[in-house]
Amino acid sequence: MNATSHGDDRLGARLRELLGPRVPAAAAVVSPRGATVAGRGTDPDDDFEIGSISKGVTGLLYADALVRGEIKPDSTLGEFLPLGDAPAAQVTLQSLSTHRSGLPRLPASAQPWRRTIALWRHGTNPYGEDLRQLLDQARDVPLGSPRPRYSNLGYELLGHALAHAAATTYPELLHRRIATPLGLDPFYAPASADQLRPGALTGTSRRGRLRQPWTGEALGPAGGIRASITSMARLTAALLDGTAPGVAALDPAAPFGAGARIGAAWLTIPMKGRPITWHNGGTGGFRSWLGLDRVAGTGVVVLAAGTASVDRQGFALLTEYADNKPR
Repeated sequence: MNATSHGDDRLGARLRELLGPRVPAAAAVVSPRGATVAGRGTDPDDDFEIGSISKGVTGLLYADALVRGEIKPDSTLGEFLPLGDAPAAQVTLQSLSTHRSGLPRLPASAQPWRRTIALWRHGTNPYGEDLRQLLDQARDVPLGSPRPRYSNLGYELLGHALAHAAATTYPELLHRRIATPLGLDPFYAPASADQLRPGALTGTSRRGRLRQPWTGEALGPAGGIRASITSMARLTAALLDGTAPGVAALDPAAPFGAGARIGAAWLTIPMKGRPITWHNGGTGGFRSWLGLDRVAGTGVVVLAAGTASVDRQGFALLTEYADNKPR
């Protein structure tokens, strides 16, 4: 990545215009002219929860493991995780990568509605399972039809299967194959709140109430990664120039909803006659968005320590900068 400004005035002004003055936020733009970042109420190395953009990172690890020969597309979860004769054991890693496994969004045994109510009322973390608890839940889950169906459970299991295939843990796999080669720091998946870095931001609700951090060993591959805006800018640059491990994850492989196609987690949609590859994220107190116009060689990241969506703002910035018409 080329030289990066930590306080780009033009981008900072646009960030304030798009998101308003209250919520701590940061944005990055990577283009053929270099990379710029801007923040409001944050330092460049403060880390945010990136939510389900973590799935996109796990997609990179999946595509990289294919290249390494550690897995095959038709490898099953049962080859790597102790699921016994549970239906989930027969699910292929390829079907997990494109959300076609038949697994639900969350297991019923996790009582998602009760957890959601606790989040709304008290700001508590609804995801705290360790790997053993995740596997216990997975053993009880029936499979549905193999149609496109977004699954947090599926990506949790995929990430831990990839780690087992490499004889390590998911946080270590992330560190070894993504963070270290690309120079991303901070960029990590904490298993508990006591593993948070000193610069870890605290998320807030729409009313400004503090939210517990979303940490948990099980959650990491699907929504537990934390990163700074500078790390996300470096990741975006590597995705654009093809140096990121597993970059083939970006390439569309199957339909996914009206007008969209999906690679390994990454969605591609047409916009103004060009394909846009993207993923977003949301946790109890954060929102995130990363988008790429690979034709224009331009990418945008928006991170916010609040719960209002940043998708619209991300798409707007990407359109402006890809067209070389930033306001």
